[in-house]
Amino acid sequence: MTRIPLSAYLMALGVFVMVSSELIVSGLMPQMARDLGATIPRIGYLVTAYALAMALGGPVLTVAVMRLRTDRALLALFVVFFIGNAIAALSDSYGAMLLGRLVTGAASGAFFGVSLSAVAQVTAPELRGRASGVVMQGLMLGTALGLPLSTLIGGAFGWRAAFYAIAALTIVIAAVTMLALPRLEPDGAGGLRAELRAFRSPRLWGIMATSTLIIGATFAAFSYFAPILTEVSGFSESVVPLLLLGYGAATVLGNIVVARLAQSRTIAVIVAGLLLNVAFLVGFGLFAHLPIPAVIAMAGVGLVGITLNPAMIMRVQGAGGTGSLVQTAHSSFITLGVVIGSAIGGLAIDVAGLRAPLWVGAALAAAALLTMLPAIAATARRGRASARESASDLEAPARAEP
Repeated sequence: MTRIPLSAYLMALGVFVMVSSELIVSGLMPQMARDLGATIPRIGYLVTAYALAMALGGPVLTVAVMRLRTDRALLALFVVFFIGNAIAALSDSYGAMLLGRLVTGAASGAFFGVSLSAVAQVTAPELRGRASGVVMQGLMLGTALGLPLSTLIGGAFGWRAAFYAIAALTIVIAAVTMLALPRLEPDGAGGLRAELRAFRSPRLWGIMATSTLIIGATFAAFSYFAPILTEVSGFSESVVPLLLLGYGAATVLGNIVVARLAQSRTIAVIVAGLLLNVAFLVGFGLFAHLPIPAVIAMAGVGLVGITLNPAMIMRVQGAGGTGSLVQTAHSSFITLGVVIGSAIGGLAIDVAGLRAPLWVGAALAAAALLTMLPAIAATARRGRASARESASDLEAPARAEP
Protein backbone atom coordinates (compact mmCIF):
# COMPACT_ATOMS: atom_id res chain seq x y z
CA MET A 1 0.00 0.00 0.00
CA THR A 2 1.26 3.46 -0.87
CA ARG A 3 2.08 5.45 2.25
CA ILE A 4 2.76 9.04 3.17
CA PRO A 5 6.56 9.40 2.98
CA LEU A 6 8.77 10.12 5.96
CA SER A 7 9.67 13.43 4.30
CA ALA A 8 6.21 14.83 5.13
CA TYR A 9 6.76 14.24 8.84
CA LEU A 10 10.22 15.80 8.67
CA MET A 11 8.81 18.88 6.99
CA ALA A 12 6.18 19.06 9.75
CA LEU A 13 9.02 19.27 12.29
CA GLY A 14 10.57 22.12 10.36
CA VAL A 15 7.25 23.97 10.20
CA PHE A 16 6.78 23.37 13.93
CA VAL A 17 10.05 25.04 14.90
CA MET A 18 9.40 27.98 12.56
CA VAL A 19 5.86 28.58 13.81
CA SER A 20 7.16 28.35 17.39
CA SER A 21 9.70 31.04 16.52
CA GLU A 22 6.99 33.19 14.95
CA LEU A 23 4.86 33.09 18.11
CA ILE A 24 7.63 33.19 20.71
CA VAL A 25 7.48 36.97 21.19
CA SER A 26 3.79 36.85 22.14
CA GLY A 27 4.51 35.06 25.42
CA LEU A 28 7.66 37.02 26.37
CA MET A 29 6.66 40.64 25.74
CA PRO A 30 7.13 42.07 29.27
CA GLN A 31 10.64 40.56 29.68
CA MET A 32 11.77 41.63 26.24
CA ALA A 33 10.39 45.14 26.70
CA ARG A 34 12.38 45.60 29.90
CA ASP A 35 15.67 44.25 28.52
CA LEU A 36 15.50 45.98 25.14
CA GLY A 37 14.25 49.30 26.46
CA ALA A 38 11.09 49.21 24.35
CA THR A 39 7.40 49.58 25.01
CA ILE A 40 4.99 46.63 24.84
CA PRO A 41 3.46 47.91 21.56
CA ARG A 42 6.94 48.13 19.98
CA ILE A 43 7.65 44.54 21.03
CA GLY A 44 4.30 43.62 19.50
CA TYR A 45 5.49 45.06 16.20
CA LEU A 46 8.12 42.28 16.15
CA VAL A 47 5.28 39.81 15.55
CA THR A 48 4.01 41.93 12.66
CA ALA A 49 7.55 42.30 11.27
CA TYR A 50 7.97 38.52 11.24
CA ALA A 51 4.69 38.05 9.39
CA LEU A 52 5.49 40.73 6.82
CA ALA A 53 8.96 39.22 6.28
CA MET A 54 7.27 35.88 5.62
CA ALA A 55 4.85 37.42 3.15
CA LEU A 56 7.30 39.66 1.28
CA GLY A 57 10.73 38.15 1.92
CA GLY A 58 9.67 34.52 1.59
CA PRO A 59 9.16 34.63 -2.21
CA VAL A 60 12.43 36.56 -2.68
CA LEU A 61 14.37 33.97 -0.70
CA THR A 62 12.60 31.16 -2.58
CA VAL A 63 13.80 32.60 -5.89
CA ALA A 64 17.33 32.78 -4.46
CA VAL A 65 17.42 29.03 -3.69
CA MET A 66 15.40 27.76 -6.68
CA ARG A 67 18.44 26.67 -8.67
CA LEU A 68 19.63 24.43 -5.82
CA ARG A 69 18.58 20.84 -5.40
CA THR A 70 15.47 20.86 -3.22
CA ASP A 71 17.19 19.13 -0.30
CA ARG A 72 20.05 21.65 -0.43
CA ALA A 73 17.58 24.52 -0.67
CA LEU A 74 15.94 23.30 2.52
CA LEU A 75 19.33 23.10 4.23
CA ALA A 76 20.14 26.66 3.14
CA LEU A 77 16.84 27.86 4.60
CA PHE A 78 17.53 26.07 7.88
CA VAL A 79 20.91 27.84 8.04
CA VAL A 80 19.37 31.27 7.38
CA PHE A 81 16.67 30.58 9.96
CA PHE A 82 19.29 29.54 12.54
CA ILE A 83 21.28 32.71 11.91
CA GLY A 84 18.17 34.84 12.40
CA ASN A 85 17.38 33.18 15.73
CA ALA A 86 21.00 33.54 16.83
CA ILE A 87 20.86 37.28 16.06
CA ALA A 88 17.65 37.53 18.08
CA ALA A 89 19.07 35.60 21.05
CA LEU A 90 22.25 37.73 21.14
CA SER A 91 20.58 41.07 20.49
CA ASP A 92 21.05 43.85 23.02
CA SER A 93 18.97 46.44 21.19
CA TYR A 94 15.57 46.68 19.55
CA GLY A 95 17.17 47.20 16.13
CA ALA A 96 19.19 43.98 16.36
CA MET A 97 16.12 42.05 17.48
CA LEU A 98 14.13 43.48 14.58
CA LEU A 99 16.85 42.35 12.16
CA GLY A 100 16.76 38.84 13.61
CA ARG A 101 12.98 38.69 13.23
CA LEU A 102 13.12 39.84 9.60
CA VAL A 103 15.72 37.18 8.74
CA THR A 104 13.84 34.36 10.46
CA GLY A 105 10.53 35.49 8.97
CA ALA A 106 11.85 35.43 5.40
CA ALA A 107 13.41 31.98 5.93
CA SER A 108 10.16 30.68 7.42
CA GLY A 109 8.06 31.96 4.51
CA ALA A 110 10.36 30.33 1.97
CA PHE A 111 10.50 27.09 3.98
CA PHE A 112 6.73 26.68 3.85
CA GLY A 113 6.73 26.80 0.06
CA VAL A 114 9.84 24.71 -0.57
CA SER A 115 8.81 22.05 1.96
CA LEU A 116 5.35 21.62 0.40
CA SER A 117 6.97 21.38 -3.02
CA ALA A 118 9.43 18.77 -1.73
CA VAL A 119 6.65 16.67 -0.23
CA ALA A 120 4.66 16.84 -3.48
CA GLN A 121 7.74 15.52 -5.32
CA VAL A 122 8.01 12.38 -3.22
CA THR A 123 4.32 11.67 -2.60
CA ALA A 124 1.97 9.67 -4.83
CA PRO A 125 -0.54 12.10 -6.43
CA GLU A 126 -3.53 10.48 -4.72
CA LEU A 127 -1.97 11.08 -1.29
CA ARG A 128 -0.83 14.68 -1.68
CA GLY A 129 -3.80 16.04 0.24
CA ARG A 130 -3.05 13.89 3.26
CA ALA A 131 0.69 14.58 2.99
CA SER A 132 0.04 18.33 2.95
CA GLY A 133 -2.09 17.81 6.04
CA VAL A 134 0.84 16.12 7.78
CA VAL A 135 3.09 19.08 6.98
CA MET A 136 0.44 21.48 8.27
CA GLN A 137 0.27 19.61 11.57
CA GLY A 138 3.53 21.40 12.28
CA LEU A 139 1.55 24.65 12.15
CA MET A 140 -1.11 23.30 14.52
CA LEU A 141 1.41 21.89 16.99
CA GLY A 142 3.49 25.07 16.84
CA THR A 143 0.41 27.00 17.94
CA ALA A 144 -0.73 24.45 20.52
CA LEU A 145 2.65 23.51 22.03
CA GLY A 146 5.37 25.80 20.70
CA LEU A 147 4.01 29.00 22.25
CA PRO A 148 3.35 27.63 25.77
CA LEU A 149 6.65 25.72 25.87
CA SER A 150 8.71 28.72 24.76
CA THR A 151 6.86 30.88 27.30
CA LEU A 152 7.67 28.38 30.06
CA ILE A 153 11.35 28.30 29.07
CA GLY A 154 11.50 32.08 28.90
CA GLY A 155 9.80 32.45 32.26
CA ALA A 156 12.18 30.01 33.95
CA PHE A 157 15.50 30.95 32.31
CA GLY A 158 14.98 34.31 30.64
CA TRP A 159 13.66 35.24 27.20
CA ARG A 160 17.03 34.66 25.51
CA ALA A 161 16.94 31.02 26.60
CA ALA A 162 13.74 30.53 24.61
CA PHE A 163 15.46 31.81 21.45
CA TYR A 164 18.50 29.62 22.16
CA ALA A 165 16.17 26.63 22.52
CA ILE A 166 14.62 27.37 19.12
CA ALA A 167 18.10 27.65 17.57
CA ALA A 168 19.23 24.34 19.12
CA LEU A 169 16.06 22.58 17.98
CA THR A 170 16.64 23.96 14.48
CA ILE A 171 20.07 22.30 14.35
CA VAL A 172 18.63 18.93 15.45
CA ILE A 173 15.71 19.01 12.98
CA ALA A 174 17.95 20.17 10.12
CA ALA A 175 20.42 17.33 10.78
CA VAL A 176 17.70 14.68 10.92
CA THR A 177 16.04 16.06 7.78
CA MET A 178 19.25 16.07 5.76
CA LEU A 179 20.07 12.50 6.83
CA ALA A 180 16.64 11.13 5.95
CA LEU A 181 15.57 13.25 2.97
CA PRO A 182 16.33 11.75 -0.46
CA ARG A 183 18.23 13.67 -3.13
CA LEU A 184 15.65 15.92 -4.79
CA GLU A 185 16.12 17.89 -7.96
CA PRO A 186 14.32 21.24 -8.31
CA ASP A 187 10.63 20.66 -9.04
CA GLY A 188 9.39 21.42 -12.53
CA ALA A 189 11.11 22.05 -15.83
CA GLY A 190 12.01 25.51 -16.98
CA GLY A 191 12.93 26.97 -13.59
CA LEU A 192 11.82 30.45 -12.59
CA ARG A 193 10.32 31.35 -15.97
CA ALA A 194 8.07 28.27 -15.95
CA GLU A 195 6.86 29.01 -12.42
CA LEU A 196 6.16 32.64 -13.24
CA ARG A 197 3.89 31.52 -16.08
CA ALA A 198 1.57 29.98 -13.49
CA PHE A 199 0.86 33.46 -12.15
CA ARG A 200 -0.76 34.47 -15.43
CA SER A 201 -3.85 32.56 -14.29
CA PRO A 202 -6.57 34.82 -12.81
CA ARG A 203 -8.02 31.67 -11.23
CA LEU A 204 -4.83 31.13 -9.21
CA TRP A 205 -4.92 34.69 -7.88
CA GLY A 206 -8.58 34.26 -6.95
CA ILE A 207 -7.87 31.03 -5.11
CA MET A 208 -5.05 32.62 -3.12
CA ALA A 209 -7.24 35.61 -2.28
CA THR A 210 -9.84 33.20 -0.90
CA SER A 211 -7.13 31.67 1.30
CA THR A 212 -6.35 35.15 2.64
CA LEU A 213 -9.99 35.63 3.64
CA ILE A 214 -10.25 32.17 5.21
CA ILE A 215 -7.23 32.72 7.44
CA GLY A 216 -8.13 36.36 8.09
CA ALA A 217 -11.53 35.25 9.37
CA THR A 218 -9.95 32.98 11.96
CA PHE A 219 -7.18 35.31 13.09
CA ALA A 220 -9.49 38.30 13.42
CA ALA A 221 -11.03 36.35 16.30
CA PHE A 222 -8.11 34.20 17.52
CA SER A 223 -5.83 37.19 18.07
CA TYR A 224 -8.21 38.47 20.76
CA PHE A 225 -9.44 35.25 22.37
CA ALA A 226 -7.56 35.94 25.62
CA PRO A 227 -9.17 39.32 26.43
CA ILE A 228 -12.58 38.11 25.23
CA LEU A 229 -12.41 35.06 27.50
CA THR A 230 -11.36 37.08 30.54
CA GLU A 231 -13.31 40.31 30.16
CA VAL A 232 -16.47 39.06 28.43
CA SER A 233 -16.77 35.36 29.28
CA GLY A 234 -15.51 35.86 32.84
CA PHE A 235 -12.68 33.31 32.96
CA SER A 236 -9.68 33.98 35.17
CA GLU A 237 -6.33 34.66 33.52
CA SER A 238 -4.92 31.41 34.96
CA VAL A 239 -7.55 29.35 33.10
CA VAL A 240 -7.09 30.99 29.70
CA PRO A 241 -3.86 29.08 28.79
CA LEU A 242 -5.72 25.80 29.35
CA LEU A 243 -8.58 26.97 27.16
CA LEU A 244 -6.13 27.97 24.43
CA LEU A 245 -4.48 24.55 24.75
CA GLY A 246 -7.92 23.03 24.12
CA TYR A 247 -8.28 25.27 21.08
CA GLY A 248 -4.91 23.98 19.84
CA ALA A 249 -6.05 20.39 20.33
CA ALA A 250 -9.16 21.15 18.27
CA THR A 251 -6.98 22.46 15.42
CA VAL A 252 -4.92 19.25 15.45
CA LEU A 253 -8.08 17.13 15.24
CA GLY A 254 -9.65 19.31 12.56
CA ASN A 255 -6.50 19.19 10.45
CA ILE A 256 -6.53 15.38 10.53
CA VAL A 257 -10.12 15.27 9.27
CA VAL A 258 -9.62 17.91 6.57
CA ALA A 259 -6.41 16.25 5.34
CA ARG A 260 -8.32 12.98 4.81
CA LEU A 261 -10.92 14.70 2.62
CA ALA A 262 -8.94 17.56 1.08
CA GLN A 263 -8.06 15.86 -2.18
CA SER A 264 -11.27 14.02 -3.03
CA ARG A 265 -13.74 16.68 -1.80
CA THR A 266 -11.75 19.89 -1.93
CA ILE A 267 -14.56 22.36 -2.65
CA ALA A 268 -17.08 20.65 -0.39
CA VAL A 269 -14.62 20.67 2.53
CA ILE A 270 -13.85 24.39 2.14
CA VAL A 271 -17.50 25.39 1.77
CA ALA A 272 -18.61 23.25 4.73
CA GLY A 273 -15.74 24.59 6.83
CA LEU A 274 -16.61 28.20 6.03
CA LEU A 275 -20.31 27.69 6.77
CA LEU A 276 -19.45 26.14 10.12
CA ASN A 277 -16.91 28.86 10.88
CA VAL A 278 -19.53 31.55 10.25
CA ALA A 279 -21.92 29.69 12.56
CA PHE A 280 -19.34 29.29 15.35
CA LEU A 281 -18.14 32.90 15.12
CA VAL A 282 -21.69 34.25 15.16
CA GLY A 283 -22.51 31.96 18.08
CA PHE A 284 -19.41 33.15 19.92
CA GLY A 285 -20.39 36.77 19.28
CA LEU A 286 -23.93 36.22 20.57
CA PHE A 287 -23.07 34.11 23.61
CA ALA A 288 -19.56 35.25 24.56
CA HIS A 289 -20.91 36.28 28.00
CA LEU A 290 -21.84 32.65 28.76
CA PRO A 291 -18.74 30.57 29.63
CA ILE A 292 -19.81 27.15 28.31
CA PRO A 293 -21.23 28.32 24.94
CA ALA A 294 -18.16 30.55 24.53
CA VAL A 295 -15.77 27.61 24.97
CA ILE A 296 -17.81 25.41 22.61
CA ALA A 297 -17.80 28.12 19.95
CA MET A 298 -14.05 28.73 20.37
CA ALA A 299 -13.34 25.00 19.99
CA GLY A 300 -15.54 24.99 16.87
CA VAL A 301 -13.48 27.79 15.34
CA GLY A 302 -10.39 25.66 16.06
CA LEU A 303 -11.92 22.69 14.25
CA VAL A 304 -12.84 24.52 11.03
CA GLY A 305 -10.60 27.61 10.82
CA ILE A 306 -6.92 27.32 9.95
CA THR A 307 -7.48 23.58 9.57
CA LEU A 308 -8.74 24.23 6.03
CA ASN A 309 -5.09 24.64 4.97
CA PRO A 310 -4.73 21.19 3.30
CA ALA A 311 -7.79 21.82 1.10
CA MET A 312 -6.53 25.32 0.27
CA ILE A 313 -3.17 23.84 -0.73
CA MET A 314 -4.89 21.32 -3.01
CA ARG A 315 -6.74 24.14 -4.80
CA VAL A 316 -3.52 26.07 -5.36
CA GLN A 317 -1.64 23.01 -6.61
CA GLY A 318 -4.50 22.22 -8.99
CA ALA A 319 -4.44 25.73 -10.45
CA GLY A 320 -0.71 26.56 -10.32
CA GLY A 321 1.23 23.32 -9.93
CA THR A 322 3.50 22.12 -7.14
CA GLY A 323 6.49 24.42 -7.75
CA SER A 324 8.13 26.02 -4.72
CA LEU A 325 7.50 29.63 -5.79
CA VAL A 326 3.75 29.07 -6.20
CA GLN A 327 3.60 27.36 -2.80
CA THR A 328 5.58 30.19 -1.18
CA ALA A 329 3.35 32.83 -2.79
CA HIS A 330 0.34 30.99 -1.35
CA SER A 331 1.92 31.02 2.12
CA SER A 332 2.43 34.77 1.65
CA PHE A 333 -1.28 35.23 0.98
CA ILE A 334 -2.06 33.15 4.06
CA THR A 335 0.29 35.28 6.15
CA LEU A 336 -1.35 38.43 4.83
CA GLY A 337 -4.61 36.96 6.10
CA VAL A 338 -3.09 36.78 9.58
CA VAL A 339 -1.94 40.40 9.39
CA ILE A 340 -5.16 41.76 7.86
CA GLY A 341 -7.50 39.79 10.11
CA SER A 342 -5.75 40.71 13.36
CA ALA A 343 -5.41 44.37 12.30
CA ILE A 344 -9.09 44.79 11.37
CA GLY A 345 -10.13 42.93 14.52
CA GLY A 346 -8.07 45.32 16.64
CA LEU A 347 -9.52 48.38 14.93
CA ALA A 348 -13.03 47.02 15.43
CA ILE A 349 -12.47 46.75 19.20
CA ASP A 350 -11.92 50.50 19.38
CA VAL A 351 -15.22 51.07 17.61
CA ALA A 352 -17.55 48.36 18.96
CA GLY A 353 -15.92 46.60 21.92
CA LEU A 354 -14.33 43.21 22.55
CA ARG A 355 -16.95 41.15 20.72
CA ALA A 356 -16.28 43.04 17.50
CA PRO A 357 -13.40 40.79 16.29
CA LEU A 358 -15.82 37.85 16.31
CA TRP A 359 -18.20 39.71 14.01
CA VAL A 360 -15.29 40.76 11.80
CA GLY A 361 -14.23 37.10 11.56
CA ALA A 362 -17.76 36.04 10.61
CA ALA A 363 -17.90 38.75 7.92
CA LEU A 364 -14.55 37.69 6.43
CA ALA A 365 -15.65 34.03 6.39
CA ALA A 366 -18.88 35.05 4.63
CA ALA A 367 -16.82 37.01 2.09
CA ALA A 368 -14.68 33.91 1.50
CA LEU A 369 -17.87 31.94 0.84
CA LEU A 370 -18.89 34.46 -1.81
CA THR A 371 -15.56 34.02 -3.58
CA MET A 372 -16.24 30.26 -3.64
CA LEU A 373 -19.44 30.64 -5.69
CA PRO A 374 -17.73 30.14 -9.10
CA ALA A 375 -16.02 26.98 -7.81
CA ILE A 376 -19.32 25.70 -6.40
CA ALA A 377 -21.05 26.30 -9.74
CA ALA A 378 -18.24 24.61 -11.68
CA THR A 379 -18.35 21.59 -9.36
CA ALA A 380 -22.12 21.33 -9.82
CA ARG A 381 -21.74 21.47 -13.62
CA ARG A 382 -19.13 18.72 -13.54
CA GLY A 383 -21.42 16.63 -11.34
CA ARG A 384 -24.34 16.99 -13.77
CA ALA A 385 -22.10 16.18 -16.74
CA SER A 386 -20.77 13.09 -14.97
CA ALA A 387 -24.33 11.99 -14.17
CA ARG A 388 -25.37 12.37 -17.82
CA GLU A 389 -22.36 10.36 -18.97
CA SER A 390 -23.18 7.60 -16.50
CA ALA A 391 -26.78 7.53 -17.68
CA SER A 392 -25.64 7.31 -21.31
CA ASP A 393 -23.34 4.41 -20.47
CA LEU A 394 -26.21 2.54 -18.84
CA GLU A 395 -28.59 3.15 -21.76
CA ALA A 396 -26.11 2.20 -24.51
CA PRO A 397 -26.34 -1.61 -24.07
CA ALA A 398 -30.14 -1.46 -24.00
CA ARG A 399 -30.21 0.50 -27.29
CA ALA A 400 -27.85 -2.02 -28.85
CA GLU A 401 -30.14 -4.97 -28.12
CA PRO A 402 -32.43 -6.17 -30.95
